Amino acid sequence: MPAPMFPANAHRYDPYRTFKFQVVIAGKTVAGLSKMGALKKTTEVVNWRAAGDPSYQRAMPGGTKFENVALEQGLSHDPIFEEWANSVNNVADGDAGMSLKDFRRDVVINVLNLQGVPAISYQLRRAFVTEFQALPEFDSNNMNTVGIQSITLAFEGFTRDEAVAEPAEA
Repeated sequence: MPAPMFPANAHRYDPYRTFKFQVVIAGKTVAGLSKMGALKKTTEVVNWRAAGDPSYQRAMPGGTKFENVALEQGLSHDPIFEEWANSVNNVADGDAGMSLKDFRRDVVINVLNLQGVPAISYQLRRAFVTEFQALPEFDSNNMNTVGIQSITLAFEGFTRDEAVAEPAEA
């Protein structure tokens, strides 16, 4: 018999939905967040052959790479994306010099259950902005779109917060 997917909620068989999530940057939940790219890491494979046994290759793990993740936010007055992007490299300050003090930040990603309670949480370590889109393409002939701004983050790893336990559902 397979282990239950949800130990605290044995009646539950369906996985969490992807539309209920939140991202916290510098202790503040990002307003109007609409989309986040996948959280993914890839480990290279190092192939080698043992001396005296050239008939097949063996494999072992090599370096691990964490893929950049994009966050999309509906246009609003929340300046968090722009302020962070400017802390990495601000051309408005003249020579595009930057302070190495605050441009890296830890980011918390919370997967919420349908009641809006965090069920799974991950932390991206030492993230920084690699790309910032302040404004989308505008089209006055299309009234059915929402303006989106986005940032792309590079980071040095992610860890699951084991202190966030499966919440009991009513």
